[in-house]
Amino acid sequence: MTAAQTPTPSSVPDAASQPREFLEHLYRAAVTRALPLENTARYLPPPPTPASGGRTIVIGAGKAGGSMAQAVEALWPADAPLEGLVVTRYHHIPPRPAGLKQRIEIVEAAHPVPDAAGLAAAQRILALTQGLTKDDLVLCLISGGGSALLTLPAEGLELADKQRINKALLNSGANISEMNCVRKHLSRIKGGRLAAACAPARVVTLTISDVPGDDPSIIASGPTVPDASTCADALAILKRYGIEVPADVLARLESGALETPKPGDPVFAGHEVHMIATPQQSLEAAAAAAQAAGLAAYILSDEIEGESREVGKVHAALARAVALKGQPFQKPCVILSGGETTVTIRKQPEGTARGRGGRAGEFCMGLALALQGQPGVYALAADTDGIDGVEDNAGAYVAPDTLQRALEQGMKLDQYLDRNDAYGYFDPLGDLVITGPTHTNVNDFRALLIL
Repeated sequence: MTAAQTPTPSSVPDAASQPREFLEHLYRAAVTRALPLENTARYLPPPPTPASGGRTIVIGAGKAGGSMAQAVEALWPADAPLEGLVVTRYHHIPPRPAGLKQRIEIVEAAHPVPDAAGLAAAQRILALTQGLTKDDLVLCLISGGGSALLTLPAEGLELADKQRINKALLNSGANISEMNCVRKHLSRIKGGRLAAACAPARVVTLTISDVPGDDPSIIASGPTVPDASTCADALAILKRYGIEVPADVLARLESGALETPKPGDPVFAGHEVHMIATPQQSLEAAAAAAQAAGLAAYILSDEIEGESREVGKVHAALARAVALKGQPFQKPCVILSGGETTVTIRKQPEGTARGRGGRAGEFCMGLALALQGQPGVYALAADTDGIDGVEDNAGAYVAPDTLQRALEQGMKLDQYLDRNDAYGYFDPLGDLVITGPTHTNVNDFRALLIL
């Protein structure tokens, strides 16, 4: 399945006879709605006038960084100067369209744990802001994943410290808002600091939301927008999850020396922020695709958070109520949801192989366990960037016979849940959803088909 392809009406699978293919069709509809080339043109400002001598500098970071840069290149006037640097995740640069001239450099780095390539990219991006004038325009392209990709540790922190802290946050069960609050206060580029470095140039930020609530200060840790969180907030989060930082950095957090630029700071005067794609828009596109196929579609929310397996169990309870009682919806129907759930890594006895998987797979395990083979209920959960965690799958598929097929192979679901091993569970069943990078990112996508 190629996630970016938009099926023609004649190619829409039949939900009853091809439930998996139909759910994949809804996923493709959601992803296509969030592709940068479909959403960028209306938000691009005019270039600086030749008389002003102003330059246009493009900077940015995120999983959609490559496709966002290519969209700007395709839409920007051919005779208007354009230059810059964007960093994206490894293997996330889309094929360059034939005839499209490259004017923005795109580099790759690691996600979700930062690496030296991301550090070098952040240093180069910050260097591009030096010497800008009021006549210059900065286009900042921001999408999910930018927090790891745009890493420039605060004074007193080394890359190894940021890597350790990042891993601890990812394994702690902290939500994205909490993780990014810490990242902002331990950075020289996040939390509005990149915008401050651009002064006095005008900054226009184009962003693709991957966070519940579409708060631009949380997306990629808000490098070009004001930050209302505080050093005290970051300290409380570090304490809550038992994450240690070097003593001198701790002291600077306690003194407020690592505070970020706040709302109302004149450094943000005249800046613009445009949300070019959101989770809600993608869920609405999937709902429209379901309705076009003759099925009622219901969007629960685009802001669902919580432990992935528990969210799966709640979705299962709702699906069973629909299947067995016709409440709160009548079948046949599709139930959709988005947001960003979390996975708390369970400690294992020494020598136990670590499980593989991400939020979508963990959701599917919790869902399958609670559904207990409920007839007529099918589901797909996948990350809209095409990568669930750090594996090669976008997510997984659940059918009424999932548990039975697994038991026939000697696999007990609770054992896989105990070690967070969604990949190991769904792979032998042939139920991993593999799309490759989609070149966008509007967070979790979940669809339940109830027949």
